[in-house]
Amino acid sequence: MSKTTTLLLFLFFTLLLLTTSLSKDLCHKDDKNALLKIEKSLNSPHNNIISWDPKDDCCTWFSVKCGDNHRVTSLVITYQQISAQIPPEVGDLPYLQTLIFRKLSNLTGPIPPTIAKLKYLRFLRLSWTNLTGPVPGFLGQLKDLEYIDLSYNDLSGSIPSSLALLPKLGYLELSRNKLTGTIPESFGSFPAELPYLILSHNQLSGSIPKSLGNVDFNQIDFSRNKLTGDASMLFGANKTTFSIDLSRNMFQFDLTRVEISESVGVLDLNHNGITGSIPVQWTEHSLQILNISYNRLCGRIPTGGSLQRFDSYTYFHNKCLCGAPLDSCK
Repeated sequence: MSKTTTLLLFLFFTLLLLTTSLSKDLCHKDDKNALLKIEKSLNSPHNNIISWDPKDDCCTWFSVKCGDNHRVTSLVITYQQISAQIPPEVGDLPYLQTLIFRKLSNLTGPIPPTIAKLKYLRFLRLSWTNLTGPVPGFLGQLKDLEYIDLSYNDLSGSIPSSLALLPKLGYLELSRNKLTGTIPESFGSFPAELPYLILSHNQLSGSIPKSLGNVDFNQIDFSRNKLTGDASMLFGANKTTFSIDLSRNMFQFDLTRVEISESVGVLDLNHNGITGSIPVQWTEHSLQILNISYNRLCGRIPTGGSLQRFDSYTYFHNKCLCGAPLDSCK
């Protein structure tokens, strides 16, 4: 082998070793330090759930993703037996866009205020845990947020009106908590479209803000609360709503003139105080799911469309509804 060939091979392997060495340190050191602190906070002394090797590039760690600039953009921790609180160090990942803590039954405590530092955060899911405290108003400062899911927790207090300041928010779910108070008036004036608003299984009370009638939702779910008054503003022949669930509240309005759009596939109004009759206009649409039982409706069930495809459970326990599939009208 010539000296030239030997020299070229030496340079090649030196460059290869250098490249390999550098590739192990692509993760930004500040992000790596923050993640190691998060790991320490989440791991109990007797149960190391998360195991990140400090010798490895943190962009290769399980549950972590990095962007092109090698800064951490995603932290997803799910289905673990973690007994801890959300570490405040999550706020020390300045380029984070996705933060998920889900299906962690022993995750407790409040949502840490350090999350307010995550100015690039787009996707926030803290669900199926035992988090307590309020829905934090500081979330309204995170202008890139597009998706918020805080469902299946033990959060309490009122819903902060500041969430309506989020210019890109398209999905908000706060279901299955212990939230009280009213739906904020500001929720009718989101800067962006808010196709999904899910507030079910709480203790919300009062009437729905009329301003919500200005929003064209894809899904509305206010079920199993203590809401009262008129909810007819949520309907409309020109809207694109697919699913409306207002069941098990105390709504009182006349159904007679309520028009639904062709897009509505799911409509659940059971266990309220709704009066009037079923509009004939509803026969023009192909509903997939319908439940208007346990109300104060009267009159003949219109024939045609999909209304006769449902069984009696869809209509029973009303004041004086009649016609198929119920008893014939006298």
